[in-house]
Amino acid sequence: MQSVIKVDLGSHSYDICVRSGGLDQLGTQMSELNLGKKVLLVSNQSIFRHYGEKSATALESAGFEVSSCILPPGEQYKTLNSVQKIYGAALANRLERSSTMVALGGGVVGDMTGFAAATWLRGINVVQVPTSLLAMVDAAIGGKTGVNHPLGKNLIGAFHQPRLVLIDPDVLKTLPAREFRSAMAEVIKYGVIWDAELFGMLEKSKRLDQMRYVKADLLAEILIRSCQAKADVVSKDEKESGLRAILNYGHTIGHAVESLTGYKLVNHGEGVALGMVAASRLAVELGMWDTECDRRQLDSIVKVALPVKLPAGLDVEEVLKSLQLDKKVQDGKVRFVLPVRLGEAAVSDRVDGDLILKVLKDMF
Repeated sequence: MQSVIKVDLGSHSYDICVRSGGLDQLGTQMSELNLGKKVLLVSNQSIFRHYGEKSATALESAGFEVSSCILPPGEQYKTLNSVQKIYGAALANRLERSSTMVALGGGVVGDMTGFAAATWLRGINVVQVPTSLLAMVDAAIGGKTGVNHPLGKNLIGAFHQPRLVLIDPDVLKTLPAREFRSAMAEVIKYGVIWDAELFGMLEKSKRLDQMRYVKADLLAEILIRSCQAKADVVSKDEKESGLRAILNYGHTIGHAVESLTGYKLVNHGEGVALGMVAASRLAVELGMWDTECDRRQLDSIVKVALPVKLPAGLDVEEVLKSLQLDKKVQDGKVRFVLPVRLGEAAVSDRVDGDLILKVLKDMF
């Protein structure tokens, strides 16, 4: 599998390289970008155990001076305290403005490393090497970086585009089944908001709940089409002033559920799946899209074995309060991304609190 997708952002343009065995070429790929010699490899304990040595060897073979910063795994560690550890490693290893931070891991590592790179010495290079399917199709692309605040997800952050995104599908062989399912929520999202053909491919597949049931040609389509969708949208709207907001489909309620369950009971993709179920039903209630499309989306989510019911005991009034802290609130109104037809979505602020409560109560 090999493909190069360009994210066209003028002077901030970069390539997404999808390449089997690409991890061995990390140093060579980075050498072509004329980066400084010092590299800080940021990862978590479990990912570094699998791929840290291979990544460091690839970098050192290309002449880079490599140091590392290993963080604990989990969304609950996506905090300013963890970013401080990255800063400490950057200082100890004398990173310069020409230096590069390499994020080796899933979305949590990628977001934190990107934020640290955006703010260290007022901005240094970052290269994203995603090791989870979720990060490959979404988090590693687009330059959104950040950490969580105790009251909300990703409230602290910056836009900072990577110099390169290197995707090696071979690393997915160590991906836990739950993480695969989580990523498929984002893939379904792309099908609903941007790529109806991708959605159709997912519908035709008999099983999507484990990666071993996904044929190599479908995995290639999932990776390349999802990356292309994200690149298309980001290239048109780098800093979410308009179109890019559609990428938040399912995320408004999803983030609230993640936050209110302490980032432990519900992971990101599971939250997005629940958010898509809710957004779809809101769109039906508002007459924006039909019940048949709502059913087709629900069937796809069920096929991936993602949740479609809210966790027992979740306080829907607290969800409503949490929505007011969402980054997409404008003039006090919560802005929802709602589907219009397969392959198209729109942003609406016409969703009132009573309707949200009705839909959420129906999801228990």
